Amino acid sequence: MRRCLTAAALLSLLAACKPAAEAPAPAAAPATPPPIAQVDGRRIANADAEPGIWVSHGRTYSEQRHSPLKKINTETVKDLGLAWHHKLEVDRGTESTPIVVDGVMYVTSAFSILTALDARTGQELWKFDPQVPREAAANACCDVVNRGVAVWKGQVFLGSFDGRLIALDARTGAKNWEIDTIVDRTRSYSITGAPRVIKDKVIIGNGGGEFGVRGYLAAYDVKDGKLAWRFYTVPGNPKNPPENKAMEIALPTWSGERYFNEGGGGGGTVWDSMAYDPELDLLYIGTGNGSSWNRQIRSEGKGDNLFLSSIVALRPDSGEYVWHYQTTPGDTWDYTATQHMILADLPMPAADGGTVTRKVLMQAPKNGFFYVLDRTNGQLISAEKFVNVTWASHVDPASGRPVEDDKADWTKHGAALVFPGPLGAHNWQPMSFNPDTGLVYIPAQQAPHLYEADNAARWIRKGIWNVGTKPIALPENEAELQGLIDLYKGSLLAWDPVAQKVRWRQEYPTIWNGGTLSTAGNLVFQGTADGRFVAYRADTGEKLWEAPANTGVMSGPVSWELDGEQYVTVTAGWGGAFPLAIGGLSNVAKVKPEARVLTYKLGGKAQLPAPAQALVSLPELPPMTASAEAVAHGRNLYNGLCGPCHGVSAIGGGVIPDLRYMSPSTREMFAGILAGAKVNRGMPAFSDLLKPEDVEAIHGYLIQRSHDLKRDLDQAASARAAATSGEAG
Repeated sequence: MRRCLTAAALLSLLAACKPAAEAPAPAAAPATPPPIAQVDGRRIANADAEPGIWVSHGRTYSEQRHSPLKKINTETVKDLGLAWHHKLEVDRGTESTPIVVDGVMYVTSAFSILTALDARTGQELWKFDPQVPREAAANACCDVVNRGVAVWKGQVFLGSFDGRLIALDARTGAKNWEIDTIVDRTRSYSITGAPRVIKDKVIIGNGGGEFGVRGYLAAYDVKDGKLAWRFYTVPGNPKNPPENKAMEIALPTWSGERYFNEGGGGGGTVWDSMAYDPELDLLYIGTGNGSSWNRQIRSEGKGDNLFLSSIVALRPDSGEYVWHYQTTPGDTWDYTATQHMILADLPMPAADGGTVTRKVLMQAPKNGFFYVLDRTNGQLISAEKFVNVTWASHVDPASGRPVEDDKADWTKHGAALVFPGPLGAHNWQPMSFNPDTGLVYIPAQQAPHLYEADNAARWIRKGIWNVGTKPIALPENEAELQGLIDLYKGSLLAWDPVAQKVRWRQEYPTIWNGGTLSTAGNLVFQGTADGRFVAYRADTGEKLWEAPANTGVMSGPVSWELDGEQYVTVTAGWGGAFPLAIGGLSNVAKVKPEARVLTYKLGGKAQLPAPAQALVSLPELPPMTASAEAVAHGRNLYNGLCGPCHGVSAIGGGVIPDLRYMSPSTREMFAGILAGAKVNRGMPAFSDLLKPEDVEAIHGYLIQRSHDLKRDLDQAASARAAATSGEAG
């Protein structure tokens, strides 16, 4: 029997059989953003396979700071121009090395503010301000600087100036976790260096050697910030048993208990350089000076005081000590070995007269010798002076120890003018190594110092320097001051680490010039203290290009590539130890601390704004009423407490206020400021150290220095007027 379909049933069947293409399309799923900052150990170790990125502080674990890019080269560099610039928030010392990966640039500025920028345009993507309390500025020697970040598996790691380690989402800047790295908050610890990440551990050290702290390095789990290990660089309480093998080695090299009880910890802070060899699985760290500098106070004038001023090799999984080499045993000149270290494989002389390739570590620390070590075991291969050095004649090749000139020991024989001084023959500004030329490019400097012992351990408290020397005081006679200025000189050295000699040099009129970048385009880039960014031929030193930066450039440049275009970036902004304390010495580096990121490319057409001009006239001065004795007392107090930031002998370096220009209203509240009225702006309180008559003496000294300045300005104006009149006649 046949069944017949009704019309309604037929329509229903047809509807059911309608092709699927006619059904409404489902809503499209949101696109998943591509991964960002997916950096790991393999990517860092194989960075040469991705020459267009800059994924670690020194580009690779070996810290050579050499870019394989060569579209910008000796022929094309003449066409280099500014691609974009980005103004940073705080106009203070800017020492950051940018990280550039996956189209994003991560850069830090003063007070540890981190900004993520679109690498193509310089446009801000996000910004993270860790809200460092401004009063923390009193807890570091050398400005509120930060040298950069580390990236790892989608996170960015930032060490904040006040001692926190912070993990952020690389895409959004959202905080993932934060921990406190400081073991003793009663001491003046800080962080200014860039973290490194090795095998899922983020590693950071601390500063504070001038203030009496115990140095250490610590490693934290990248997932949650849990402490993995901590390595102390100097012994703790000598009444307690040594904590480990390293401290068993170090403790007998110290004498007495004063370094711990009064000095606060001995020093040896790990405040900057690190490097890593994945094949040997060794982490190399540089350690800082003693606290105090004066070894008579610190260790009864005895012992090598390990591991001060040393290069130390550790196992990154555990922090276990492997070997050390001490560049300055018993350091008493603030000769830190925290300066940049470079790993390379070099053809070194062999016993049979030929050559043998050796795994080396190279460093040019403050003390003025260039060291080449076997990085497998810490054995000294060679060490030679790269600048004028008077504290030691040479390094003995058999013992590896410097042969000191006894006259330079100011702790025993009285005041001594020593080359180099605490600013060093080479400071934190990174050097670079070009494997094509075989040369290391060193930001070298001549910066002597007159050391004079102060064996009374004064002012041992948080925020106060503890160095055991008499305060620095500059000559206040113009002719004598000029003679001192002439001693301070900067240079860029192209150093042959095999032959241990200079291949070429470029001289600068002042010190504190920037770090260097080497490229496969046969170029070396460096910023200068007088506000320029310069490119030289890497093989000969010929200057090929320069551009204005509007401010002093101290940091190390980087080079990277995006969309087939090579770029060079440097952060600029005047500040740090020399500009704060004695930057006013330089008649050349009269720059303002304008903080910026500067990025260049071939054919770049962007323009910087005109440099900031801060023409400040002297306000009406109060009369000089203080006695000569009070002024002399005020001078000593000022140079000990105020000079490191406001300029020795009240000669401001242009970073923070020059107190010779104090307004009448500031003078009225002068006593309150020294008592703590501006602590929240970074001005420490000295109310527990100074009596009212001390405050008056400091004020009297500053009034005297204002009158001295007015006299000098009036004389200069008269000389200009006379010259103009003579020309007109």
